[in-house]
Amino acid sequence: MREAFRTARGVIRSLSIYYGGRHNRAAMDRLYAGFVKPGDLVLDVGAHVGDRIAAFRRLGARVVACEPNPALVKTLRLIYGRDPSVTVEPVAVGRAEGTIELKINVDNPTVSTASRDFVKASEGAPGWEGQHWDKAVTVPMTTLDALIARHGMPAFMKIDVEGFEAEALAGLSQPVAALSFEFTTIQREVARACLVRCQELGYTRYNAALGESQTLVHDDWQNAQAIGRWLDALPMEANSGDVYAARA
Repeated sequence: MREAFRTARGVIRSLSIYYGGRHNRAAMDRLYAGFVKPGDLVLDVGAHVGDRIAAFRRLGARVVACEPNPALVKTLRLIYGRDPSVTVEPVAVGRAEGTIELKINVDNPTVSTASRDFVKASEGAPGWEGQHWDKAVTVPMTTLDALIARHGMPAFMKIDVEGFEAEALAGLSQPVAALSFEFTTIQREVARACLVRCQELGYTRYNAALGESQTLVHDDWQNAQAIGRWLDALPMEANSGDVYAARA
C-alpha cells in the first residue's frame, strides 16, 4: 500500500511538472514543428507521462509511444487511451528483442531505467541527490527496427531512456529524417556513443536543447565534432538535455 502511494505521488508530481504552463507548451510546439507536420508518424521512445505526446498530437502527428514502466503505461493509457492516433507500446527499446530488467525509482518513476551504469553514475552526483532505484521488474524489450516494421517509418523519433539511449540506437539500421536523444552530464560517454551511431547512420546536422528549455542552443546547426565539443564543455550542473540530429 505504501509503495502504491509513493508511486502515485511521483506520477502526480511528474504530471504537474511536465504538463505545467502554456509557455512550456508553446515552446515545445515551436521546437517540434521544425521536425513534425500534420499526418506524420512520430516514435516517442521513453514516453514517461506523455507531455511530448501532447505536443506531437497538437501538431497533428500520429504517435507510437514506448514506455516500459507499468505505472506510467497506466498513466498514458488513462490520458491517451481514447485517442486513435496514439498507440502505447508497453516495452523497453534496446539493441535486441527479448526481455530486460527495469530498475524503478518508486518516488520518481520518470527516471526509471534499464541501465545499471546510469544508476551507478547517479550515486553522489550533483543534482541526483536522494534518487533511489528500489524496485526491479522484468519487461519486454524490442528494437527501433522492429517498431518501424510494425508501425511504419516515422518522420521523427524522440529517445529519452535514462542512460539507455545508445542501446536503443544500436537497434536502428535505417535512419529516419530526424531524431533526438537525451544526454546527461553524469554519462557523457553515452552521448558520445550516440553521436558515433548517428554518424554511422548518416546524420550530418546537430543541435541541442538544455534541460526542459525547448530552445535550440545554436543558431546554426553543427557537425558532430562541434556538438561533441559543446557537450564535453558543459558544466556538471547543466545536468541534462537533448541532442537533435538531422540528415539534411
